[in-house]
Amino acid sequence: MTIILLLAGLGLIVLGADWLVDGASSIARRLGVSEFIIGLTIVGFGTSCPELVVSLTGAIQGNADIAIGNVIGSNIFNALFILGITAVILPVSMTDQNRMRDIPVTLAVSVILVLFGMSKSLLGIGGADVLSRLEGIGFLILFGAYLFFCFKYDSKEQTDMSGQKQMKLPFAILAVVAGLAELIFGGELFVDSATELARRLGVSDKFIAITILAGGTSLPELATCIVAAAKHKDQLALGNILGSNVFNILLILGCSAVITPLSFGGMSLVDVGILIVSSVILLLWAYSGKKCRIDRWEGAVMLLLFAAYYSYLFVKL
Repeated sequence: MTIILLLAGLGLIVLGADWLVDGASSIARRLGVSEFIIGLTIVGFGTSCPELVVSLTGAIQGNADIAIGNVIGSNIFNALFILGITAVILPVSMTDQNRMRDIPVTLAVSVILVLFGMSKSLLGIGGADVLSRLEGIGFLILFGAYLFFCFKYDSKEQTDMSGQKQMKLPFAILAVVAGLAELIFGGELFVDSATELARRLGVSDKFIAITILAGGTSLPELATCIVAAAKHKDQLALGNILGSNVFNILLILGCSAVITPLSFGGMSLVDVGILIVSSVILLLWAYSGKKCRIDRWEGAVMLLLFAAYYSYLFVKL
C-alpha cells in the first residue's frame, strides 16, 4: 500500500507540474512581467509549500533537525540535482540580471544563514549554534525587501512569446491553482510514504530530513523544471530554483525561527559547506564560457557533486 501511495503521489506531481508551467507562462504574458519573475514568485512559492509545511511542523514540534535539515537539503537538491538535470536536458540560459543580482543574492542568503546559524562553531567559541527569533524576524524583513526589488527592477524582455498557445487569464489562474494543489498533495503523499519506509530502516531524523524529505519536498521543483526545460522555458526553471532557495531560507526558516529558536547542532560543516558550494558553482557558471548559460557538461558536473555529497551521507550513516 505504501508503494501504491508513493506512485500516486509521483503521478500527481508530474501532472501538476505541466499545468503549473502552462498557467504561469500565460499569466506572465498577460500581466507583462517576465517568466523569471513568475518563476521566482508564484511558482517558487508554490513549489516551496511542501518545505514550508515540513519545516513549520518540525519547528512547532521542537525538532530543529527536521526544520533545518529539510531546508538545507532542499536547497542543495534544488541547485545541484534539479538545475543539473535540467541543464543536461536543455542548457539553461542566464540574463544579466540573473548574473548580477539573482544568483549573487541566492549565494548571499546562504552565507547569511551559515554565519547566523553556526557563528559559534565558525568562531571556535563555546555554546550552542542557534538561529534566534530576532534573526528569524530579520530574515522575514530581508525576504520582503528582496521581493520588492525583484518586481521594481524586473526586466520584461523575456515576455515576447508570440506564436505560442496562450490561455485566457481565468483559465491560466485556474491551471496554476490546480497545478499547485496537485504538486502539494502529490508531494505530501510521496514524502509520507518515503518517510515511513525510511523509519522502518531506523535512520536518523537528520538523514531523513536532508535526503528523503528534502528530495521529496523538492519533487515539485524537479517536475516543474523538467517540464519547463522540455517546453524551452528555461528562465521559468531558473526562476523557480532561485526563488525556491531564497523562499526556503528567508521565509521558511524565518517563520520557523520566530516560532521557536532553531538549533544547528545536528548540522555539520560539510552540510553547510555544500550549501554554499551549490550557490558558488552557479555564480562560476554565470561568468565562465561565452554563452552565459549552464551547459550540459556543467550540469553533469553539478550532478557528480550532488552524488558525491549523498555518497558521503550514506557512508556516515
